[in-house]
Amino acid sequence: MSALITDLSQLDPNGTFTYADYIRWRIEERIELIKGKIFKMSPAPNLTHQRISTQLQGAIFNFLAGRSCDLFSAPFDVRLYNLSKSAVENSDIYTVVQPDLCIVCDKNKLDERGCLGAPDLVIEILSPGNSRREMDDKFELYQECGVREYWLVEPAEYAVFVYVRNEKGEFIGLKPATKSLQSSIFPELVIDLDKAFGK
Repeated sequence: MSALITDLSQLDPNGTFTYADYIRWRIEERIELIKGKIFKMSPAPNLTHQRISTQLQGAIFNFLAGRSCDLFSAPFDVRLYNLSKSAVENSDIYTVVQPDLCIVCDKNKLDERGCLGAPDLVIEILSPGNSRREMDDKFELYQECGVREYWLVEPAEYAVFVYVRNEKGEFIGLKPATKSLQSSIFPELVIDLDKAFGK
């Protein structure tokens, strides 16, 4: 029987891990697995990040009332896999992320451990120290795993960059939203960004 993993120092930083490994660890620090590699998450979100998250969460929660989709906020495990592959076993899954917010409409993707498969909409709020990962690694990840719409919130620019999946399975960037944000896959969802950003 392998030793109980309680600290990142016990793991090989160059190793490749699966969800089967992830669920056995008892590490207090928040981490994500991206294509088998361990990524330490940023420290606790700052005040601006929390306020924006709360505003977006409130607007989306109200919008979803009476609808069949669910809203989740971090920490909430989303297990992703490439759409070209079949994922049945935990050992087949090399990516576990915790988006700031996500909407899931397919109840079959939900279980007690979180979400298995791509949410319909994923929202990441940039914080100092995580911008490169969100903009590069997660962009590609969400695109190849089938996320239908991806919002990248940039507090420093008071803007939201919206990417929508096209028929080829590629993200298409829309005009950055700075005043009002409308979802493409949920057209009735419109958010006042001045309020969201506390302007």
